[in-house]
Amino acid sequence: MSSESESHDDGSSASPHILLFPFMAKGHTIPTIHLALLFLRHGAKVTFLTTPANRAFISESLSNTTANIVDLPFPKVPGIPDGVESTDKLPSRSLLLPFLASTPLMQADFERVLKALPTISFMVTGMFLGWTLDSASKFGIPRLSFGGWNVFTTVIYDHLVLKRPRLLLETKSDEVFEHPNFPSIKLTTNHFETHLVCSQFIVDQLDATSKSCGTIVNSCSEFEPTFLEFWNKDCKPKAWCLGPLCLAEPLPRKLISQEEQPWMKWLDTKKETAVLYVAFGSQTEVTKEQSEEIKIGLENSGVNFLWVVRNNEELDEGFEERVKGRGIVVKDWVDQRRILGHESVKGFMSHCGWNSVTESICAKVPILAWPMGADQPLNAIMVVDEIKVGLMVETCDGSMRGFVKGEGLERTVRELMEGEMGKTVRKRVEEVGESAMKAVEEGGSSWINMSELIRQTHVTKDTFMNHDVARI
Repeated sequence: MSSESESHDDGSSASPHILLFPFMAKGHTIPTIHLALLFLRHGAKVTFLTTPANRAFISESLSNTTANIVDLPFPKVPGIPDGVESTDKLPSRSLLLPFLASTPLMQADFERVLKALPTISFMVTGMFLGWTLDSASKFGIPRLSFGGWNVFTTVIYDHLVLKRPRLLLETKSDEVFEHPNFPSIKLTTNHFETHLVCSQFIVDQLDATSKSCGTIVNSCSEFEPTFLEFWNKDCKPKAWCLGPLCLAEPLPRKLISQEEQPWMKWLDTKKETAVLYVAFGSQTEVTKEQSEEIKIGLENSGVNFLWVVRNNEELDEGFEERVKGRGIVVKDWVDQRRILGHESVKGFMSHCGWNSVTESICAKVPILAWPMGADQPLNAIMVVDEIKVGLMVETCDGSMRGFVKGEGLERTVRELMEGEMGKTVRKRVEEVGESAMKAVEEGGSSWINMSELIRQTHVTKDTFMNHDVARI
């Protein structure tokens, strides 16, 4: 593979030095790790900032690489136990905003690190770490933002939060509104966690992104060409599509041997059948009432399934006994990419976190979209209406985040796994998955973007700081 350190227009042969600092959440940290692997593959030097409690995960993920890992102390936050330094460890989702709002307390330590490090070509910091823009400006370092979102979500949030800040607060829950440039996309307040999206904190982070030198997107032009073209023509800063980032690791890391994973052994026994993988991420809280309906839908559907639940979710023993042989419930950590890559897995019932969506597409597995919060409803629109690689669950009131009854779930599960619409999206995800893999290969769209990003920032920081970069 080519190396960006070989030659540069300014005559320099030194490798560019890139600083990565993700927001402390697994959904942000994991794709940033993948980003680090891609930068290293392109010949760059990488320094990765984290906190003491998160270091072990980062170190394990970047073992056998030349990445330099540096710790920043995490501030003490009222209500958050000591040692909780990632959102997936928060005892309650109500502590999310206090957690978010505490990160500016890290700025002094962040700047001490900047002062001590060798020359930094540019930094990529989490979108929710908007205060790093001020530090970057002090040290004359280009800052790019990374939120882990797709371009479509970036377009919608930019319009609603920065350009029409009162719309979500003043619109009735059942009232439909549109983006002026994309009238076919119908939105309601049910697509958003309004209290969070409209908070001053989020406004400030999006504003910092708009003033940064660029934003990195975990997507590729093949996924969303229309939204990418619109953004890079009419909005700022430039969006660099470098994904799907999960493909930075050709094969999932085997943290646990397959012999110790009974669910992988179980999947091996289902090679002649189709299995539905069911998982809603590490932070989604499913109510007891909703969990009961999931059991009804899965049991009555007759399909084979592997359901990953949180450790604190209670399932009656009778359920597991009744579905024994065709269904398995897992309460341990699982390597999702390994499961999605198993030949027996033919569908994924997902909350539509963007990392899960990209992993499913790259494994060529169609999605049964069940968004539950954050940017997930917008991702579900991408899955079902834009990329067309999945179906939507059936809610009682027809809203994006409504309650799902067992009989409705049974219908959509059967349709995805056995119906004509399921066949259509299965064929489509094969095509899109293939294009995603080509995007990150040498000569693909994301590969070219990565090469160009490194080249431009390494040639002249001043030009990049002035945002005077070519639009790809």
